[in-house]
Amino acid sequence: MSRKRLTQIFPFLLPLRRWQRKNFFYFQMWKDGNRYAKKIADKSLPYMVFETSIRMLNENSGFDMQYQINKVHNLKLAARTLNRVVIEPGETFSFWQLVRRADREEKYKDGLNLVDGKIVASYGGGLCMLSDTLFWMFLHTPLTIVERHGHAVKSFPSTAEDIPCGTDATVGEGWLDLKVRNETDHTFQIEINFDDSDMHGRILSERVVGLSYCVFNSSVSYRKQGQKIYQIAPVCRRETDSGSGWQTERALYVNQCEIAYRLSDEIKIEEGGTQNG
Repeated sequence: MSRKRLTQIFPFLLPLRRWQRKNFFYFQMWKDGNRYAKKIADKSLPYMVFETSIRMLNENSGFDMQYQINKVHNLKLAARTLNRVVIEPGETFSFWQLVRRADREEKYKDGLNLVDGKIVASYGGGLCMLSDTLFWMFLHTPLTIVERHGHAVKSFPSTAEDIPCGTDATVGEGWLDLKVRNETDHTFQIEINFDDSDMHGRILSERVVGLSYCVFNSSVSYRKQGQKIYQIAPVCRRETDSGSGWQTERALYVNQCEIAYRLSDEIKIEEGGTQNG
């Protein structure tokens, strides 16, 4: 049995711990020497690098759909702070540097979050759909991933069935961030827009990048360890030079997470082994 944290034993200490973590979190970024992207451009940059869309409401969550509606509200608030932000050469994008004060004028609503391995309704829940979308877009650019954290538990099926497994990115203010650094000589821009059902994301550039990317799983397997089932998904990327057609391919990372919903009977689940492979 894992050892309980102090805030689990004494829950009344949790607000103080969160305050402490958030202040330390931003103090570290203040002194780390990075130049963080903050400029919001009036106009869109002219060249498309990558675009994607994701359906926002998930009818398979098993929870009251009001939480899904609240999530959409939260996504729109957070997106206002980073829509049209530019990432210039030498700059670092941080999710929380931009989103930290998204609820200053209009408050978040209760959405679904994973807390201590359980799905619960909490203030500002659902923002991981935004960080998931951003990370998926970043994987299709030459931006360097500085910090990314996968979800430890996948609690219900994704609404984006065409996106490879393990390309998500969870965030938690004070603990987990999503960061990319622009080590190129291009300027990039993020755009996030919404229609009635979908969130749309685009990465733009001030000039042609000349590269395209294909992100895929080399394999996906499922392993039972004790009473839990884990998904193991190697994530790979193929890079193509638009001029010469020259391709390079490499493995990026192996994502592993617990699957907490019922899988299809057609999926093969391996027995035994260890959680770490």
